[in-house]
Amino acid sequence: MRAITISTPGGPEVLQVTDEPTPDIAADEVLVRVHAAGVNRADLLQRQGFYDPPKGATTIPGLEVSGTIARLGAEVTGWSVGDRVAALLSGGGYAEEVPVPAGQLLPIPDGFDLTEAAALPEVLATVWSNIVGRGQLQAGEWLLVHGGGSGIGTAAIQIAHHLGAKIAVTVGSERKAEFCRSLGADAVINYKDEDFVARAHEICVREDESTGADVILDIIGAKYLERNIKALGTDGRLVIIGMQGGTKTEINLGWLMQPRKSVAATTLRARPKEQKIAIVAEVAEHLWPAVTSGDIRPIVHSTVPLAEAPSAHQTLEDGANIGKVLLILDEDGDRE
Repeated sequence: MRAITISTPGGPEVLQVTDEPTPDIAADEVLVRVHAAGVNRADLLQRQGFYDPPKGATTIPGLEVSGTIARLGAEVTGWSVGDRVAALLSGGGYAEEVPVPAGQLLPIPDGFDLTEAAALPEVLATVWSNIVGRGQLQAGEWLLVHGGGSGIGTAAIQIAHHLGAKIAVTVGSERKAEFCRSLGADAVINYKDEDFVARAHEICVREDESTGADVILDIIGAKYLERNIKALGTDGRLVIIGMQGGTKTEINLGWLMQPRKSVAATTLRARPKEQKIAIVAEVAEHLWPAVTSGDIRPIVHSTVPLAEAPSAHQTLEDGANIGKVLLILDEDGDRE
């Protein structure tokens, strides 16, 4: 099968199309014939040598796909060969076939675009497990999302809106600001021109007239840590899911203790299979009906053929995208 492999840690040019053996499947897995694969910043970090796959996982990048089931493991029930699915992976998505634990599959609704479905599993699972699981976001609370135009950001806006929360986002251009507003963002902060800490306290006003975000979803890391803590309101929760701004810094614990603020940092890829299955089940229960109805929709910036994976990575590195970039492996389209 064709797959993208990483010849050596480096820039986008180290991504190469190679011929790899078709993977075996375990008894609780299915083999998915991949139609499209989502490109995520975790893939860029892996390519650069900063984010190794979990123990036992393939070194082929790719954390989410859409496609059809080609083969069933001996213990798999409830699925059939030919079913259209989206899948959350630990790796291997940049390939024509990938093994997936059956519990990490989501059924693609009738009439739903097979390509666009590849834009959903990773962002929905990441956002849900962090703003709800870790952040405990409630209806009526304020969520501040950094990188509102990213795949994570566009999903977070829609999910928070679906939950009845209020949303503020940071962006770097008016083009992205307008798009975030169209998705349901209540307020937009241009981080290039505005102090997001001051703006968060102007925007995020609670019923008791206190100010500051209730939950912050952060992709930057160390560079934003102090300012994120200051942007939180009393009992606010900061959830860090990215390290684009570095990994090391110092904070004054007093900023956390008196106003009862908390900080959590998580990854999805390294979680045990059982946790991923539980998260996918929650996504299926709480978000997938909204996907089916169209209330939550995939935001796709562009699609490129598998062989152009380097250009897909470059698009993310340039920050030019609004929503997801997808690799297309089956260029003949939907297999129905």
